[in-house]
Amino acid sequence: MGWRLPLRTALWTLRGKQPKATADMVRELSHRREVYSAVPCHLHIFPILKRLQSSEPERACSQNMDEEMNDFMGRKVSYSSQMCFIPEESTNSVPCYRLLSTHGDLLDPSSINELDKELCIEMYRKMVTLQVMDTIFYDAQRQGRISFYVTTIGEEAINIGSAAALNATDVVFSQYREPGVLMWRGFTLQQFANQCYGNEYDLGKGRQMPVHYGSNELNYLTVSSPIATQVPQAVGAAYGLKMDKKDACAVTYFGDGGTSEGDFHAGMNFAAVLGAPVLFICRNNGWAISTPTSEQFRSDGVAIKGQAYGVRSIRVDGNDALAVYFAVKNARKMAVEEFRPILIEALTYRVGHHSTSDDSSKYRSVDEIEYWRTRRDPVARLRMFLQSNRWWDDENEDLLRQDLRTQMMSVLHNAESKKKPGLSNLFEDVYDVIPQNLKEQEQETQAIVGKYPKDYPSDVPLD
Repeated sequence: MGWRLPLRTALWTLRGKQPKATADMVRELSHRREVYSAVPCHLHIFPILKRLQSSEPERACSQNMDEEMNDFMGRKVSYSSQMCFIPEESTNSVPCYRLLSTHGDLLDPSSINELDKELCIEMYRKMVTLQVMDTIFYDAQRQGRISFYVTTIGEEAINIGSAAALNATDVVFSQYREPGVLMWRGFTLQQFANQCYGNEYDLGKGRQMPVHYGSNELNYLTVSSPIATQVPQAVGAAYGLKMDKKDACAVTYFGDGGTSEGDFHAGMNFAAVLGAPVLFICRNNGWAISTPTSEQFRSDGVAIKGQAYGVRSIRVDGNDALAVYFAVKNARKMAVEEFRPILIEALTYRVGHHSTSDDSSKYRSVDEIEYWRTRRDPVARLRMFLQSNRWWDDENEDLLRQDLRTQMMSVLHNAESKKKPGLSNLFEDVYDVIPQNLKEQEQETQAIVGKYPKDYPSDVPLD
């Protein structure tokens, strides 16, 4: 009869019928090691159903394990006569690593010995620089001076904390919310402005949207808009570094929305199987544009997903720059020395709109945004830590912000005054020698623009 008996009895019970306990039924249930005493068997059906559910799978799976072990494709598999299901979630949530409280207090005073004063100050200076740059570029877009912009407000600690922990030889595959990583590597404010304006000094030659930065010199591959496409690309690059025996790793950044893409899962599995030295850094900021994480996945965040693929993982407070720094530093060490991928989930909050094309007040409350902006600001948290140790003061703060504002206004003016790349730029950098058909297309394009000049930008040279 097998399991048909208790399931059939369960249906009878749910319909209000109570079958008699026959000798065959009692023997069958006893064989399943259930204890029934003198109680009618139908009263024991719900414990049986509960055992079939996943409410207590961990307990069930730990019972009746056979001693026999089988080697299945390199994995040891144990057998059990107990039917059990892996739970949909663990009873304990993945802990979140943190060093600084929201008030900037060091939670583990002994860790002060591991902190470098100058590094902490430089990290803070870069976080403020990123914040000021975002504010002024955002305003410039609102004034119609640039076409598009994406801020990193509220996520500065992930940008700078992670960048400070990497080596210059590590190859970065970012999304569009990590300009601080490029800034830490030496990309200048003028270069950021040139890219946003798409002028003749833009390294991308005006072919990309604003904030889609890139630099071969700084090992920072050009940002692409499609979500999560950079994840498997980073894994491939990491595998190449491994084959070439390089003392470096690949690093890819993405948001919580990126984990809903197939590329994320393919990349994780690819990296785990091949032992690729790659860091997966997920900025879990709660929102994939207007979709909250509660509507994206049922799992305990993102870090737990690594276990399914055999990837070592950690969850870190993404608004704690020091915690991010140490988490990434140790993750990089493991990735490079052990040839393994590491998944880092950084919990943070996107204080700004998704982009200048978005109005986030349409799908989240202003009070929620204000709480994270004023109470959980990562820049303010690091500043409080520095000031409590007398490494920073109000005078330093005022001088830094005044200087940055002056620099930003200067680079904006310079970027605006430069010419756009010429029209012929559209036909370059694809072939070593431009084929005849492209030459003809270029001539036709120039002729059309010359004939209808009012329909095309006047600041784009024809040559």
